[in-house]
Amino acid sequence: MGFAVMTLTPAAAERVKTIVKTSDNAAGIRVSIKKGGCAGMEYAIDMATVVNEKDDRIERDGATVFVAPEAVLYLLGTEMDYEVTKLRSGFVFNNPNQTSACGCGESVELKPADLARLAEAGNPVVRTD
Repeated sequence: MGFAVMTLTPAAAERVKTIVKTSDNAAGIRVSIKKGGCAGMEYAIDMATVVNEKDDRIERDGATVFVAPEAVLYLLGTEMDYEVTKLRSGFVFNNPNQTSACGCGESVELKPADLARLAEAGNPVVRTD
């Protein structure tokens, strides 16, 4: 039994493909978590020019997203979307492990996912291989 770390919406997949297409030597993008901001943590997105074998790999519609190993427990069950509004555009993380966010929306407070609870509940992020 394994866990699907994250899912991508069609909009997120399209944006990832556009970013990768316009970058030299990119295999995809890498999502990680870093300490920072007033809430304590921030989502970080970088170009993945070198594939780390320890990264989890998420694919949808030809888009590839790598998840850094240290971020997996914080991102488990997350849906990554891409949103365009009148004032901003960017990736949005719908994360069940997020407990709060700062007022400016730049940082979040995250807790590690409870794997036992997910398995007992038959959560859709659990898959059998």
